[in-house]
Amino acid sequence: MSEGSSSGDGSETGGSNTGHAPAPAPFRFEYSPPTIRFGQRSVGELASELESLGCERALVVCGSTVGSTSEVIDPVRDGLGERLAGVFDETTPEKRLSTVFDGLKRVRETEADAIVALGGGSSLDIGTVIGALAADNRSRGEIASEFAESGTVTVPESGLVPVVTIPTTLAGAELSQVAGVTAAPDTDDTGRVDEEIGGGISAPELMPATAVYDPDIVATTPESVLAGSAMNGFDKGLETIYAANATPVTDATAASGLGVLESGLRAYGHGERDTETFEQILEGILLVQYGISRPEGTTLSIVHAFGHGLTHTSPVQQGAAHAVVVPHVLEYLFEQDGVDARARQLADALGVGDAADPGAAVVEQVREVRDALSLPTRLRDVDGPEADEFEAVAEVVLADRFMANAPPGLDPSAAELVAVLESAW
Repeated sequence: MSEGSSSGDGSETGGSNTGHAPAPAPFRFEYSPPTIRFGQRSVGELASELESLGCERALVVCGSTVGSTSEVIDPVRDGLGERLAGVFDETTPEKRLSTVFDGLKRVRETEADAIVALGGGSSLDIGTVIGALAADNRSRGEIASEFAESGTVTVPESGLVPVVTIPTTLAGAELSQVAGVTAAPDTDDTGRVDEEIGGGISAPELMPATAVYDPDIVATTPESVLAGSAMNGFDKGLETIYAANATPVTDATAASGLGVLESGLRAYGHGERDTETFEQILEGILLVQYGISRPEGTTLSIVHAFGHGLTHTSPVQQGAAHAVVVPHVLEYLFEQDGVDARARQLADALGVGDAADPGAAVVEQVREVRDALSLPTRLRDVDGPEADEFEAVAEVVLADRFMANAPPGLDPSAAELVAVLESAW
């Protein structure tokens, strides 16, 4: 195994002392990325991007705040020009299937042949699902019934409407082949959905056609929202390094992205708001998520499983949950005998590779990034679970599908995960 791949032998370095890195273990890497448009005023080129896709009319999908914020929506409108079919600004954090159906109606009314998903993860996910279901000829009731039974919807094999993603936050939903969605009792007027159901859809075809990273657009997002999403994106880079399905390819992009992102987030936390800082942050976000959402699975792992467990059982915001638990999860991983959490590779990526204790140095670097962003540090200070609910949270974490990507050799018990939550309390 090279330093760029997961060894699973419990060593800190994953390499040898001979100065020669062993050949990487066999791996399979299938990835079909979108076209990437990066840089200041990138949204001004939306019309040319649509032309390259062979599309004539795009429906912008966003939330009401984005849709009414001229600094965000006007450059997008101008960039689309005559190719703007309309604006559907009804997405919400709940990511309702009913919103998808309303968006589908607008696609058909406007005769749009492309979607521009603009905003945070909720809008990007809803835009993605609209694009997929635009090729589904089934009725609203049939689609809702499938979702009620399985928590997902079959993605049509062809005919999907191309999606262009434009993130306004830093969580990293714009380079993904997965989209979350929920159903409520009012989703289907035939009454087949009678309780709140969470789920989503996943298929290689859901990867956007184009992703546009424009620092001027991201700079319009409120600092509190941006900071929380940044921690979520930062954690994707950390997890990609130690994930059980890490590859030399994702090691390279994640490690490079972590270094860039760590520097950019510190500058942002210290008050720097110039274009160069936002470009640096966006570069890091792009790199840490490049290649992590693939047909054979994602590299998201135990930190994201904790995030799901906390937000599933309480109303704590995802970014706040990540900020609180990530140092404690890392400490737990680095302390486990026989577990290769790749502390040395993470330390190298974060610029502390010469530390005598790479694990401790990584944890300290992560804490400093979190603190620079003025994010919460204790579970008791956020809208999360009480201590007597930790066992329930731990069970949700253990059952989360991302636990399959935990570092090699890790076999956590519910009691161990409760201890992590107690240390974060």
